[in-house]
Amino acid sequence: MRITHTIWRRILGLLPGEIASNETGWLLSPHQHMPLLQQRRALMLVNRVRLFSLLFALLTPLWIVVDVMTLPSGLWQMLATMRVLATMAFVGLVLWCPQDGQLSGAYRGMTILFAIPTLFYIGSHLLMTQYHLEGVSAAIGTGYAFLPFVLLAAFSIFPLTLIENLAFATPVLLAYAIAWSLDWSVASWPSFGGEFWLLSLLASVSSLASISQLAFIIALVGQTIRDPLTTAFSRRSGIEMLELQLVNAERNQMPLAIAFIDLDHFKSINDQFGHAAGDKTLKQLVHKTLACVRRGDVLVRWGGEEFLLLMPNTDMIQARLALDRLRQQGLGQRPDGTPLTASIGLAERLADKCNHRRQLVEIADSRMYQAKQLGRDRVVSD
Repeated sequence: MRITHTIWRRILGLLPGEIASNETGWLLSPHQHMPLLQQRRALMLVNRVRLFSLLFALLTPLWIVVDVMTLPSGLWQMLATMRVLATMAFVGLVLWCPQDGQLSGAYRGMTILFAIPTLFYIGSHLLMTQYHLEGVSAAIGTGYAFLPFVLLAAFSIFPLTLIENLAFATPVLLAYAIAWSLDWSVASWPSFGGEFWLLSLLASVSSLASISQLAFIIALVGQTIRDPLTTAFSRRSGIEMLELQLVNAERNQMPLAIAFIDLDHFKSINDQFGHAAGDKTLKQLVHKTLACVRRGDVLVRWGGEEFLLLMPNTDMIQARLALDRLRQQGLGQRPDGTPLTASIGLAERLADKCNHRRQLVEIADSRMYQAKQLGRDRVVSD
């Protein structure tokens, strides 16, 4: 894993520490991406789909003037019809491409964006083969053959994983091969082989640029959503993740538990042993907690010595068992060697009949204060 991480870092030009070794797999497939990264990347993909669609919607009809001036009337009329239809499709994509933060919507938008010019390329290629063009007309007709090169180059502005690049680039390459196969009688196979090799090389370079862009986004998101001291999620990112998880839990009718964790007598650590000892204690708590909870659980530094643990697809009983297991394992030690304890308030979406982020946190917060009033070092869930 470390060797693979080093290879990726050198290929993509990343500096040490910009992307963690356990995040290297995120460059290959989107399945392990955290929800916040998925949402922000989906919004970025949709925005770029709409930008490209707007650009194509403006430029596609303008080329009709060039066709009218250089191509035979029958040919340019057919091409003009195709251009008008393509322009209408691009305009529709600009207007109706969803900005809901879902990758599925972003994928659909990208599929439509690249399908429109790909189909236009196949259709224009078939039309061109029916005419014997010479001079300027031949030069303009040859320009249509460069459309697949433009499409493959466009992948470089989209932050995509390796699998996503392959999924979107392969149809463009296949369309180029299909266009040539439909003109079997006059196809120059050495010419096709050379051009296909160039297309494949361009696809590889664009994919590398796309993956590099994704790597920097992962690094940037990691820096902005993490608490710099403890590496737990920051409060702002925690709010976003809680809202995302609530929407997902409500959509799928699944439970969602949150635990409000407040360290007992933490102020005395700073007063007696200094803030460096307090920082070390917080780091120790985060390390112990993340080692005990599931991979899908999210630990958020809510403020000071307060933390919020988000446990998706977990009902009240399961959450209580998980917290008991965490307390039995131990939260760490105070600087004087005594066990570190915490007062914990537990709330759950279905059990508390609450699907609002602020109210659910307030319920967990109030139960945390009940735990303190009952003597600290305990979990209160009702």
